[in-house]
Amino acid sequence: MAPALTETPVDPQSVFSYHNPSPKVFPDGIKTSGQWNPEPQLLKPYDQFPKEVSGPTVWNAEDYKHNPEQWTHHFSEEEVKEMSDTADAFMASETPLTGITKDKFPLPKMSAFLEALRKEILDGKGFLLFKGFPVQAWGNHKSAVAYMGLGTYLGYFISQNGLGHVLGHVKDTGADPTQIDKVRIYRTAARQFFHADDSDIVGLLCVAKSLEGGESDIASTHHVFNTLQKEHPDVVETLTQPIWYWDRKGEVSAGQEPYTRQPVLYLETGQDGRVYTKWDPYYVRSLKRFSDAGVIPPLSEAQEKAARVLEETCQRLALHMILDIGDIQFLSNAHVLHSRTAYKDYPAPAPARHLMRLWLSTPEGEGGWKLPFTDSDHKKRSGVQVNDTPPRALLDAE
Repeated sequence: MAPALTETPVDPQSVFSYHNPSPKVFPDGIKTSGQWNPEPQLLKPYDQFPKEVSGPTVWNAEDYKHNPEQWTHHFSEEEVKEMSDTADAFMASETPLTGITKDKFPLPKMSAFLEALRKEILDGKGFLLFKGFPVQAWGNHKSAVAYMGLGTYLGYFISQNGLGHVLGHVKDTGADPTQIDKVRIYRTAARQFFHADDSDIVGLLCVAKSLEGGESDIASTHHVFNTLQKEHPDVVETLTQPIWYWDRKGEVSAGQEPYTRQPVLYLETGQDGRVYTKWDPYYVRSLKRFSDAGVIPPLSEAQEKAARVLEETCQRLALHMILDIGDIQFLSNAHVLHSRTAYKDYPAPAPARHLMRLWLSTPEGEGGWKLPFTDSDHKKRSGVQVNDTPPRALLDAE
């Protein structure tokens, strides 16, 4: 029987905990908290949401389409040298890559710029494209070190899957994209619809390009929200309701249910909370095995409409960009939704399309958004954590 929609979600913390991890397992002493149900008492109903959002997080693609200098930063020779020297020193220390921290990767000349970038991603337009990262000259190992070191200035790296990968690899592994209850779409060449990853910030470093496709689109969630409030307020109301089930796709810790239940749109906790978005249609649509068995309700007509209209609106308002080799895209997951076109790789032996991915956490106490989750102030909030699976930083997909 499907649980009532007013039921308080089960809190598995008595079985699974992200507190006091073993430093032998987690080199930096911090464990990813993983996926949680929101705290029901902190959720706000639709009538408390604003009719319109204003400020720098609301942007129109037309404002940036012909002005890439406003969202692109070319690494200078001095910046490349500083990253190179620091990466060499880190590798010489023989510290595991999973133990990298801002203190262990000093960038004194770049730190002020990176702090301003962090604020711009969290509270401004929410995205930036770096160009000129010398990934081909450095190779995968040094590139991974410098990339993760750079990322520590924006947030804490977190686990991206049940295997503990903190350095992800977006690459076609040959997995079947139709098996969405088992397969993560980033491991295929299929289209990724507009979504937000399970982290505060996502980074993508282009190591190798595809023959065709694999291009990026992003949209201001707050521009989308404003548009929906004017055109489809019923869709916004549906998206604010905690009636959406999210598949854990088998990445489940002891005592946890195989899914979570939450809204798509939230308000931050406290006064004047901003609109926060959590969305990935693949995780919502992969639960048919549970709805067919009567464990959870199937998507309603209102939910089907909301999913469709949300995707169509994102497509209409999107900014298109193409990542070249050596580009790094950093995005906010709080107020930017992103997608990827399907792609086709070059024939072997040419390298397959390959992006190194970072999921970064920005806790509430360090300038991050105030979210209605029990882990809001945890340094490595969100992500995917299965029991005590240790963090891993491989240099290629497995």
